[in-house]
Amino acid sequence: MDRRTTNSLAVDDFKKDSNIAFGILYQQYFGYTKKFVLNNKGNLEDAEDIFQDALLVLYEKLNADEFKVQTCLGNYIIGIVKNLWLKKLKNRNFYIESPESYFMEHQQEISAAIENEKYYWEKLMGYMKSISSHCQNLIHDIFIENKSMEEIQNKYQYSTRHNAQNQKYKCVEQIKKIKNKSIFSI
Repeated sequence: MDRRTTNSLAVDDFKKDSNIAFGILYQQYFGYTKKFVLNNKGNLEDAEDIFQDALLVLYEKLNADEFKVQTCLGNYIIGIVKNLWLKKLKNRNFYIESPESYFMEHQQEISAAIENEKYYWEKLMGYMKSISSHCQNLIHDIFIENKSMEEIQNKYQYSTRHNAQNQKYKCVEQIKKIKNKSIFSI
């Protein structure tokens, strides 16, 4: 099932209060949430709480009359997750009791975070189109599919884990070079 079909299915299911949508979104985006929270002074329980809160905020947003999905649904979730977690870090003792009221109070901030995330992903996808197809696939597997280095080593038949990590580094460097060229050409 491609992402566009998954996104429309998830949106439709959310509007019907179906658990299928939660399952789809959990499968595709909880890994990112967990990685982001763990890399930013959180633990697994924090990641689970933030992801659940983000889905509740998303649910409220999807059911708002004026809301229209203009980008990948994952961008919205990621933007909400980042915003919720960074707010929680700022106020470490602060607990979001009601994601619905949080959304209402911080609607502009959440919308801005979503727009920033959309811009970021659009730029990144532009850079990705400029690198080799091998690196596109490798970067996708590592950062989008969250595959481990062992899985990468096996899939791409690298002789060692170190070789897989070197190839990841080289591909990331390709993106950095393209990004730097675009900055200097402005």
